[in-house]
Amino acid sequence: MPKLHLEIPHTLPQNEAQDRLERFAESLHGRFGDQAKDVTQSWTDNVLSFGFKTFGMRIDGKIGVEPDKLVVSGDLPIAAMMFKGKIESEIQQQLERLVRV
Repeated sequence: MPKLHLEIPHTLPQNEAQDRLERFAESLHGRFGDQAKDVTQSWTDNVLSFGFKTFGMRIDGKIGVEPDKLVVSGDLPIAAMMFKGKIESEIQQQLERLVRV
């Protein structure tokens, strides 16, 4: 499976970045509920584990909230390989907006 890895720097206090990420994850289901099915999310310390199914493909990953950056990692299905750049770009843009001061 192709790997997904992004690092998004931030200057927020770590707890503020985590709070924003939690609210953001909840809002995504409302915005993309018709495109994302079987959405799961859970927190372990400062790591958000997420998963969803879209266009028949399951995508799972984690977002770690570190003191100076968000670290996104996950696996993409082989069928999504041709969209990897677009997926990474969209995630990066959304998270950069999220941590903007």
